[in-house]
Amino acid sequence: MAVSFDLFDTLVTADRPDEPWDAVADTLGERGVAVPDDWEAAYRSAHVDIERGAELSLVEHTAAALASRGVEADRETVRAALLAAFDGPVTVRDGTVETLRAARVRGPVGLLSNCSLPGLVDRTLERAALPVEFDAIVTSVGCGWRKPHDRAFAAVADALGIPPDELIHVGDDPRADGGGRTAGVTVVLTDEVPLSAFPEWLEEHG
Repeated sequence: MAVSFDLFDTLVTADRPDEPWDAVADTLGERGVAVPDDWEAAYRSAHVDIERGAELSLVEHTAAALASRGVEADRETVRAALLAAFDGPVTVRDGTVETLRAARVRGPVGLLSNCSLPGLVDRTLERAALPVEFDAIVTSVGCGWRKPHDRAFAAVADALGIPPDELIHVGDDPRADGGGRTAGVTVVLTDEVPLSAFPEWLEEHG
């Protein structure tokens, strides 16, 4: 048995800009990128076709949005601008530390996060400074699939060295995290079992 956790709004709360296109425009401009006048429309439009359930890197999306308006920018500049725009303060949610420690006692602990920006999960974990290390960290941009796709849950189960039916996944989103059930994963949603109650739940069901 192993336990995986969603990150954002499950273990931590992270400050994010209300209008991300404006935040990204600012950080691109700071790096010498000429942001088009209709940037909001460009940023909010799709420019790359992907398979349903697959993840598109926000770096690729942003570069494509710029290119659609005739602006070229190298990927590392775009990535740095995006990290500057989205890497905000992080608050560890109540019960996180105790829950992670309880899971660690039972076996391997993983992280499965829908995150389209490479490096953001690592930055968030650095800010959170959690006392328990993860045996596997799987992001949607890293594995190529977003929850609730079965392949996302299969990726973290494989990284933890177990089949999906031996995985317990904890998250806050009934659709994204709850999708693990179709992959055979045992799903625990925090609106049903708060983090503060998870150690007791694990003692009874793990």
